[in-house]
Amino acid sequence: MGLAAENLGFTAADYLAWEATQVDRHEYLDGEVFAMAGAEDRHVTVAGNCYVNLRQHLSGGPCRAYMSDMRLHVAAANSYFYPDVLVTCSAQDHASALVKTEPRLIIEVLSPSTAAYDRGLKFSHYRSLPSLQEYALIDLDTRSTDVYRKGADGLWVLHPFARGEVVELASVALQISAEQLFADVLEL
Repeated sequence: MGLAAENLGFTAADYLAWEATQVDRHEYLDGEVFAMAGAEDRHVTVAGNCYVNLRQHLSGGPCRAYMSDMRLHVAAANSYFYPDVLVTCSAQDHASALVKTEPRLIIEVLSPSTAAYDRGLKFSHYRSLPSLQEYALIDLDTRSTDVYRKGADGLWVLHPFARGEVVELASVALQISAEQLFADVLEL
């Protein structure tokens, strides 16, 4: 999560009108606006690798993958986010050019400044989306991935994938090898 911009007391409609005129992206959380900071090379590369693998896998089907510039509305939290990658299979979402509301899968690549937020408050907001089946968090430093999968009982279960393991995204029937996920990412 970025730093809070000046609290202008935006309504969601005010935010959408204002955001359309901005050069940089901002997330909206129930009246507060947060600037989105730029990401490092590893972050962008891994997010891109996820997108490319999803795009190729989903091609020709009813689901579509989107990258970080696609806005996601979480009505229950009165918020708008920019996930690193999201997949939606919703006809309503396909008809909306600027905002998606019914993701099946959300992927966030963790940054030191946002990891706690992505694992905590943001995940609590994402869980309010009835369509969401999986939430994946990719840790660049440990090269591990935590996939939270919603069970038939409505409970979210952690499926951890350690360094070098194939990551299974059951919501879209895709397995991504560590080599694919971290392609072109140098070790630090």
